[in-house]
Amino acid sequence: MSVAPRPTIEPETAVRDRYSAAAAAREPSLCCPVDYDPRHLEVIPTEVLERDYGCGDPSRHLRPGDRVLDLGSGSGKICFIASQIVGPEGHVIGIDMNQEMLALARRAAPLVADRIGYDNVEFRRGRIQDLGVNLDLVDRWLRENPVATSDDLAALESETARIRSEVPLVADGSVDVVVSNCVLNLVRESDKTSLLREIYRVLRPGGRIAVSDIVADEPVPNHLKNDPDLWSGCVSGAFEERALLEELEAAGFYGIAIENWETRPFSVVEGIEFRSITVTANKGLEGPCLEANQAVVYRGPWRRVEDDDGHVLIRGARTAVCAKTYGILSSGPYRESTITIPPHREVPGGQQEPFDCARTALRDPRETKSADPGDGATPLAGPDGSSCC
Repeated sequence: MSVAPRPTIEPETAVRDRYSAAAAAREPSLCCPVDYDPRHLEVIPTEVLERDYGCGDPSRHLRPGDRVLDLGSGSGKICFIASQIVGPEGHVIGIDMNQEMLALARRAAPLVADRIGYDNVEFRRGRIQDLGVNLDLVDRWLRENPVATSDDLAALESETARIRSEVPLVADGSVDVVVSNCVLNLVRESDKTSLLREIYRVLRPGGRIAVSDIVADEPVPNHLKNDPDLWSGCVSGAFEERALLEELEAAGFYGIAIENWETRPFSVVEGIEFRSITVTANKGLEGPCLEANQAVVYRGPWRRVEDDDGHVLIRGARTAVCAKTYGILSSGPYRESTITIPPHREVPGGQQEPFDCARTALRDPRETKSADPGDGATPLAGPDGSSCC
């Protein structure tokens, strides 16, 4: 007797149903053990801590004053930790589509604000792969304009477009940091590229991400992807580990780094290891390449490395770079690996010519000497007028 094939899963439905239940009763299988700073947990209500389902701690990469967006904020735990790190000058926005989880987080928000002495957290309802549409606004419109015909559907689509354009859930370039904790793997596969593009859109130039998620060490076969329990359990929707980094690069991010790699897998299914990692990355490669006679020296220890723009940096060599690359390599993830050398004579912005970043060339030392080149040896004076030796 033949067995009817299992119907193809609809990931969003499976995730919604499972996390609605997990908002009411704790489901330990949905999370990995994570050590959070206990100081930040003291002010968070117990029901929030018990309904948190994560696999890492992206909040460790936040700074005071940051404007933070937490994707798939769930019960609000990472948001409430982040609120204490960024302080009263910072702000935290949590995004989730699940009504029950949002109700839990919104209920806890005033309690946390009262305990820490300031209110800098808000929760909004939306899909993380579409950060333009506020689902609470859509639902409010639907209550007054039920959809019963194709004309009604067209009106809904028009209203959704208006919301995205006039009152987006998260505006372009409006946040400093995007974090998420075991959520990207829950988004349907066809939406993962748009998810990363949306993250890039809402970040300001120079912004960054810190993402903790589950990745697979091999491609996940379709029969596992079609298992609703494995998908909603943060397993079969995982990025293949190399693909996550490649997709981030394709979206425009640079300085991509694996900050944490769990040696012990979260789960092993048919020999495929699913483990938690935390990745950081930055936004800011945009802009013209202009010549300012600047140079960068790679410190080592590798003999040579290649950056995200294709510049090959040789250990100890003064490499010519454009003004934009000079700024990138002197800050963020590169600042400990590079020595930046300003030009001997500044080139005013209006006089900077286009720089060919498609090639790598060394910079003539005479363009970056700290004093006028001369024929003889001239000792450089120290602060007190003495020589350095």
